[in-house]
Amino acid sequence: MLNNILRDRSPALTKNRKVALVGVATLGAAAVAISAVPSHGQTTTAEAAAPAKVAYSAEPVKDVKASVTDQLAGASVKVEAIAAKKKAAAEAAAKQKAAAEAAAAKKSEQRREAKAAASRSVERIAFQPLAAKKALPTKAYGNNLDGWIREALSIMKAKGIPGSYHGLHKNIMRESSGNPNAINNWDINAQNGIPSKGLLQVIPPTFKAYHVPGTSWNIYDPVANITAAANYAADRYGSIDNVNSAY
Repeated sequence: MLNNILRDRSPALTKNRKVALVGVATLGAAAVAISAVPSHGQTTTAEAAAPAKVAYSAEPVKDVKASVTDQLAGASVKVEAIAAKKKAAAEAAAKQKAAAEAAAAKKSEQRREAKAAASRSVERIAFQPLAAKKALPTKAYGNNLDGWIREALSIMKAKGIPGSYHGLHKNIMRESSGNPNAINNWDINAQNGIPSKGLLQVIPPTFKAYHVPGTSWNIYDPVANITAAANYAADRYGSIDNVNSAY
């Protein structure tokens, strides 16, 4: 259009003038364009900025997979370690409990043994005086009338039975003449089936009733016969010394 105007007005315009006119026209168009933009508006670029391209890789995600596997493995190891630690703690506690129970049982057993030993000691202490009182002499005596009388006197003294050598000897000589196997087969006792026997002519029922513990149960035993007769005489007459005839 501008070219038409230029041709209509001056067909003979020089080249320089044409250039100048073109420049003026361009400035005018620019001014018109600027004036057409609202005062509050903003200019925009002729072309929108092209979006940035995202680069994708066709390679497998090796590192990520390996990292996840490592993390899972690490977590598994931690869980196993915690379980092992708990198990070890439980085993240690069980061993400690067992050791404590064993120690308690041992102490209890020791206390029982100590108590039993103390009880046995007390029993021995309590029994010793009685045993000493009942103990018979161990002194050796002659196997004759003198030895029998002396041994019988020793036992009578230990048992608290009164009597003297003289009292025993006189009654023995009167009853049996010192024969430990003497037996009376003619008196009333013999007639009743219980004849008198031994050094002091004791009938079996009397010997059994007045037998002195620690001596023989054989009525013909000299020491057993003497001590049983002396025990009976002490109960009946106060002492064998008080007997001067058949008893």
